[in-house]
Amino acid sequence: MNKRLVECVPNFSEGRDMAVIKEITDAIATVEGVKLLDVDPGEATNRTVVTFVGEPEAVSEAAFRGVKRASELIDMRKHKGAHPRIGATDVVPFIPVANITLEECAEMARKLAERIYTELEIPTYNYEAAARTPERRNLAVCRKGEYEGLEKRISDPKEAPDFGPGKFTEQAARSGATVVGARDFLIAVNFNLNSTSTRRANAIAYDVREKGRPMREGGSVVGKPMKDENGNTIMIPGTLKGTKAIGWFIDEYGIAQVSMNITDIKQTPLHVAFDEVVRAAAARGVRVTGTEIVGLVPKSSLIDAGKYFLRKQQRSTGIPESEIIKIAIHSMGLNDLAPFKPEEKVIEYLLEAENKKKRLIDLTCKGFAEETASESPAPGGGSISAYAGALGAALGTMVANLSSHKAGWDARWEEFSDWADKGQALMSELLMLVDEDTEAFNRIMDVFAMPKSTDAEKAARAKALQEATLYATQVPLRTMKAAVKVFEIVGAMASEGNPNSVSDAGVGALMARSAVLGALLNVKINAAGLKDRAVADSIIAEAEEIGREAEKLEKEVLAIVNGKIK
Repeated sequence: MNKRLVECVPNFSEGRDMAVIKEITDAIATVEGVKLLDVDPGEATNRTVVTFVGEPEAVSEAAFRGVKRASELIDMRKHKGAHPRIGATDVVPFIPVANITLEECAEMARKLAERIYTELEIPTYNYEAAARTPERRNLAVCRKGEYEGLEKRISDPKEAPDFGPGKFTEQAARSGATVVGARDFLIAVNFNLNSTSTRRANAIAYDVREKGRPMREGGSVVGKPMKDENGNTIMIPGTLKGTKAIGWFIDEYGIAQVSMNITDIKQTPLHVAFDEVVRAAAARGVRVTGTEIVGLVPKSSLIDAGKYFLRKQQRSTGIPESEIIKIAIHSMGLNDLAPFKPEEKVIEYLLEAENKKKRLIDLTCKGFAEETASESPAPGGGSISAYAGALGAALGTMVANLSSHKAGWDARWEEFSDWADKGQALMSELLMLVDEDTEAFNRIMDVFAMPKSTDAEKAARAKALQEATLYATQVPLRTMKAAVKVFEIVGAMASEGNPNSVSDAGVGALMARSAVLGALLNVKINAAGLKDRAVADSIIAEAEEIGREAEKLEKEVLAIVNGKIK
C-alpha cells in the first residue's frame, strides 16, 4: 500500500537567533517518520519557514512539538519583523502530497488547533480548507490586527479564536495565537526590485494581486476609498488570480521587494507571476532584478517555467530536465540574492535524496560496464537491452535538437522540439527500466531465501516464485514496447531531420532493434519458468510480434539513411 504523505510548512516568529530556531526544528525532528526538508530563516522578516513531510499522524505530532517549543522560547511581546504575524508559531498549514485528500488534511488541522489550545492554552484559528466560517478561509482575516490587535479581538465574540479562552491570558500575551489550516501547495516568492521604495513596491503588488486595490474618489491614488451600498470598500482587482502580495523594504539586502504567495499555482504558474510583476514594475519605471523563493518549490513549477522561457526564445524544450531547470533559474534570476540549489529547494529532489538507493543509471559509463562485467549476474541482458533502447532514443532526440537549431530552419523549431520532447520521455522510461529489470531479477533471488521447512512455507515460496517470475517476464516486455517506439523518432529524423546527422539516426535504429531483440530473449527465458503456460504463450506471442515489427522498421530506417549517405 502506498504511503500517505502530508507536507507541513509552519512559520515561526524568529529568524535571527539560530540557537532558538535549532531547538524548534530539533523538537520537530524527534518524531519518528518525519523528514525535515528545509529551514529558511529571514533576518529582516524575523521569521523562519520550516518544511517537513511524513505520514499524517507523525506530521501532526511533529507540528505540535514545534508549536510547543516555540511557545517556550519566543516571547511575542518583544518581537519585531517586517512580515505580518500573530503568534510565536504564526501559521501551521498541512498540504496533501500523496494518497490523502485536502479535506483529510483540513480535519487534521482542526484537531491540531483544538489540541494546541487544550494542552498549551494557545488561542487558535482555523483557515483555508479547515476554516469554520467562510471569511476565515482567508489568512489575512484570521491575522487581522496582527499580534498587537489580538488582545482586543480575543474577547470579541465575532473576532474570537476558534479555540480560545475568551480573554487575553498570560499565555496569549507571551505566545500570541496560532493559525492552523490546510491548503494546496503554494509558492512563497519575493520579486527583487532595483528600488528602495516601499510605496513603489506596494503599488506594484496592488497592480497584480487578486484582491487589487481600493477604488478611490476622483480616480486618484489619495482620494477617499469608495464604498458600495453595503458599506464595503469597492476594490479594483489585480491581474493575477490566486495570488496575495504586499511590498516591503528588506534591510538585509537594501532593496524593496514584492512579496507574493501564489495560492493557486494552476491558475497562476510561477513564470506567469514573474512576467506580470516585470510588466507592472516596468510600467512604474522599476526593474525586477531577480526572484527569491522562500521555502520549497515543486519541480513542475521550474520545469514549466524553463519550457516557457525556451519557447519564448523559439528553442527546443526536449532537453534534459537539469538544463530546463537551469534556464528557469537564470530567466527568473533565482541566483540574484543567494545561490539557488535545486537539490535543496525542489521538494521532489529532497524526497528522492531521502529515499535514494544505488541505481545503475547513476553509474558512469565505465562503472556500468565494469558492474556488468563483474561476477554478479545482474545487471544482465535485460538491463543492457533497456539501456540500448535509451541510447537509441537519446540519438533521435539529439538529431531533433540539432535540427531545431539548424540555420535556415527557424520556422520548423517547434516541429523538432515536439520530436525532442517525445524522445526525452522515451529515454526516461527506458532508463527507468534499466534498474527495473535488475530489480525483477533480485525479486527472484529474494524468493530463494524464503524458508521451506513446512508445507505452508513451501506453498508460499512456490506462489512467490511464480509471481516474481511473471514480473521478470513482464519487465522486458515493457522494454520491448518502449524501445519499438524509438523507430518513430529516428525514422522521422532520418527522413526530415538535419541531413548532417542522418547517420546518428541510423545508429539510433540499430540500438532500438538491439533493445527489442535483446529484451525478447529475456522474455522467452523468463517465461520458461511460468507454470501457467497459457499466460506464458500469450506473452511470448506478443513479444515475438514486436520483434518482427522492430526488424521491419530497422530496415526501413536504414534504407533512408543509406540512401541519403549515398
